[in-house]
Amino acid sequence: MNLYHIIYIGLGGFFGAISRFIVSKASYAFTTYFPLGTLCVNVLGSFILGFILYSMIFGKSALSQYRDFLAIGFLGSFTTMSTFSYETIRLFESQNFTSSIVNILLNIGLSLFAIICGKWAAITFFKF
Repeated sequence: MNLYHIIYIGLGGFFGAISRFIVSKASYAFTTYFPLGTLCVNVLGSFILGFILYSMIFGKSALSQYRDFLAIGFLGSFTTMSTFSYETIRLFESQNFTSSIVNILLNIGLSLFAIICGKWAAITFFKF
């Protein structure tokens, strides 16, 4: 690992954090009642990660600094388990149990499904 590798990851984190902030704020236009922004970044991030990693598994090479820029830096700061966990607990504390359960099921279920869709997109795009 060299300094340039670390810089690529740091730049990815910088852009991922800004993108997450923008998506989260934009989601307030749709609802302030449900943590839609966190759901969006988790599902979109899972799709992108699935696409990148399955593309590599199926033989498409990428320079390690580009892969790490996206997979570690950008997606590491774009998606968020800690915010998801906090928002879910806050829903439970407000005795909004239905929304709490829906939030858990949607974040986990759709994020897993997005990984599968990312794999499918990689296979389709690269014609494996």
